[in-house]
Amino acid sequence: MIDTSPVRVVEAGAPTARMGRSAWGRIAICIVIALPAVALAADRHWRLTGSAPNPVVDLLVFGGAVVAASFLLAWAAEAAQKDISGALAIAILALIAVLPEYAVDLYYAFRSGYDPSYEQFAAANMTGSNRLLLGFGWPLVVVISLLVARRYVRAGTLPPSATKVLQLEQSSRLDIGFLALLAVVAFLIPLMGTIPLWFGFVLLAAFVAYLWRASQAPDDGGDDEEMVGMAGNIASMPQRARRWTIVALFVVAAAVILSSAEPFAEALVASGSALGIDSYFLVQWLAPLATEAPEFIVAALFALRGMGGAAIGTLIASKVNQWSLLVGSLPIAHVLGGGTSGGLPLDGRQVEEFVLTASQTVLGVAIIIALRFHRWSAIALVALFAVQFVVTDTSGRWVLSGVHVVVALVVLWVNRKDVVPTLRAPFRRPVVAGAPAA
Repeated sequence: MIDTSPVRVVEAGAPTARMGRSAWGRIAICIVIALPAVALAADRHWRLTGSAPNPVVDLLVFGGAVVAASFLLAWAAEAAQKDISGALAIAILALIAVLPEYAVDLYYAFRSGYDPSYEQFAAANMTGSNRLLLGFGWPLVVVISLLVARRYVRAGTLPPSATKVLQLEQSSRLDIGFLALLAVVAFLIPLMGTIPLWFGFVLLAAFVAYLWRASQAPDDGGDDEEMVGMAGNIASMPQRARRWTIVALFVVAAAVILSSAEPFAEALVASGSALGIDSYFLVQWLAPLATEAPEFIVAALFALRGMGGAAIGTLIASKVNQWSLLVGSLPIAHVLGGGTSGGLPLDGRQVEEFVLTASQTVLGVAIIIALRFHRWSAIALVALFAVQFVVTDTSGRWVLSGVHVVVALVVLWVNRKDVVPTLRAPFRRPVVAGAPAA
């Protein structure tokens, strides 16, 4: 579905290009996949036929629509970097790429406001997608980047060490700093046993601060890079046509996601009962696989063209978005759905999941705090991520969380000279060439 052949972005003053039939065909395929879901959503809302939906069929139809819309969002967001450059573009790309996940998770939080049985699902999607992003997405990008680096090592343009360690971009220090602070703050959630409304606003303020700092970061020339596949096709169009195409893709994708989020979320819960599978498991893992697949593909495409630093940067920014904007929005959605102003309550399972997710995040921060990602670190992350599917009892989860924290503390001690600069990064004005740091 994704064309990975290189497509050079047309520079200003150069002859413009138009998207080929194959590119428009991919967009058409996504729209065709989404159309049945839009029609069924209208039927569900207005009960035009009065027929009872089959939860498994609904899961396939609406899940397919969410995936298709996610691809449209990913293509448009990456192509938009032609007009928005620098660290802010990475932050916006990461935000847009996870919008499908937000729609599903916020629906559960809203529904839990008037239906307490949905409280268990409110943060399930977030904890699952958060751990999937770090435990699978980060290592995937690292492995691809190191494999691609072999080509450059053979050509003599990179040292042999490039096949063992992925060097992160200096601009990632800002994202890592925000993620480190949010990971520490995240431990307050299981301690409180709830996500209070005031705490949600604090996290939203942190997200605003993150975007503000990202917008101040100096442009590193990333807009001169080549774009590949669909993003390259869109970015190579004339300016007016490109911008209208990007806006149209955003609008269509948003409409599909908004109409499909509720029935998809309901189908996940109902399908668990119909198939004899734990509904919590489906909400926590199947939904993130559907909503984050395009994000992984975008990051993998970055890595395939030798931009491993940018690929990891996109996924790190997504983690910041999840711990700030998404978690901060959950208690607000819960209150808007009729819940108490005290915020979103968490049961024992949710507390356990938050501890495990926060501890994994701390380990991830420790691994990348020196702006280096070793291949053995990627292997360790995948291994620890896989262990959680074997260790399912509460005591085992607590032990696994403890392992995350202990290993993180050891790695942080090894990289202790990078701890203070990283924690200071969110509070310092980005350094511009020729200007002193704030």
